Amino acid sequence: MQLKMPTFLSIILFCGVLGMCTSQADRVEISHNSTGYYELLVNGESFFANGAGAEQHLELFKELGGNAIRTWGVDQLELQIDGKPFLDRAHELGLKVVAGIWVEHERHGFDYRDRKQVAKQRKTVRQAVRKYKNHPAILLWGLGNEMEGFGPSKDYSRVLREVNELAKIVKREDSEHPVMTVIAGLGKNKAIQVKKYCPEIDILGVNSYAGALSVPHDLEAQGWDKPFMLTEFGPFGHWETPKTGWGAAIEQTSTEKAANYYRVHQQAVEKGRNKCVGTFAFFWGYKQEYTATWFGMLLQSGERVEAADSMSYAWTGKYPENRAPQVHDLHSSAALKRIPSDSLQKASVVADDPEHDSLNYRWIVVAESSDKKHGGDEEQTPPSFPELIRSQTGSEVTFMAPSQSGAYRLFVYVTDNQNSAATANFPFYVN
Repeated sequence: MQLKMPTFLSIILFCGVLGMCTSQADRVEISHNSTGYYELLVNGESFFANGAGAEQHLELFKELGGNAIRTWGVDQLELQIDGKPFLDRAHELGLKVVAGIWVEHERHGFDYRDRKQVAKQRKTVRQAVRKYKNHPAILLWGLGNEMEGFGPSKDYSRVLREVNELAKIVKREDSEHPVMTVIAGLGKNKAIQVKKYCPEIDILGVNSYAGALSVPHDLEAQGWDKPFMLTEFGPFGHWETPKTGWGAAIEQTSTEKAANYYRVHQQAVEKGRNKCVGTFAFFWGYKQEYTATWFGMLLQSGERVEAADSMSYAWTGKYPENRAPQVHDLHSSAALKRIPSDSLQKASVVADDPEHDSLNYRWIVVAESSDKKHGGDEEQTPPSFPELIRSQTGSEVTFMAPSQSGAYRLFVYVTDNQNSAATANFPFYVN
């Protein structure tokens, strides 16, 4: 394509708008070699995505060995990171991006029988691809995320048929990058359904948590014969863990989660080695979902937790020079129990640090979230009550139960003064 501008100044202005005048898109292909293995080729070179869902802390992500970022919607590509456009900053760091294009969910009110809504979505997808397809950071397109899940209808064939039409649009606009769609787990033979209704999809992305270890096997059992990526994995989900008598999900410690991150990544690579072309840990950053610590690989204040170290080891074969603290036990007279209001309770945590760094302990009582959503939708942060912490000696704390009845949690944050942390919490109920 030739660029025709009347003046040199016009060219400079044009380059400033696009942010990529001197670059062109990398060609990304899917290779199916003679041994039956699938792999991604970026400009002819083999590429395995060691990734995470991310939009912040990209420099640290690169430093720990990550090479690919997954986003969920075009709005994320509009972010400014370290003062630069998201894609430009990713490219500067040598990171590839699975560019998410949001596909609407029926649970949010979208009607796939409404021609106007469908046409508008098609136009949005087309515009997104046209805008970003030439950026050298783009690895592939992530068309939708769990759009088949959580809807009012058990029959999501109409949604998948439309995903296939959207994939056709993407391919007409861009022949240089594969197209992936992402589903929530593999229950109800979902891979079979995607294969049937979405022949234009090149790669299947699977979000899975407690069931993630079985994803390679389940894909084989359902006859999936194209590449796949594990697009979300990490701790057991709050919908999958044991519950208290009042329905509060019991969260794993940061150390328990770290082991799960590593184990799942290794299983995907080893058991799915002929079809797996990448994994994306969830979530590189902070996210309030059920609790403030359930999914984030970093705290809101920026400290990384052990899951980040675990994935760094999976990606590079070595841990960071200074590792995060580890939590081995959290004990309390109030843990998982119903207790009287205004009563004094005790708790203690057993934690250590691989480099024997001195540890700091911060305790806080938080109300159980009352804004719990489905599918990762944005939630409000519940109120906290720091005044209920009455005394603390090292790893031991005395706290007062709230006066108001209801469900609460006690959190402990263990930090090492090296920008790393460990976390644990337990639910309790005030009568």
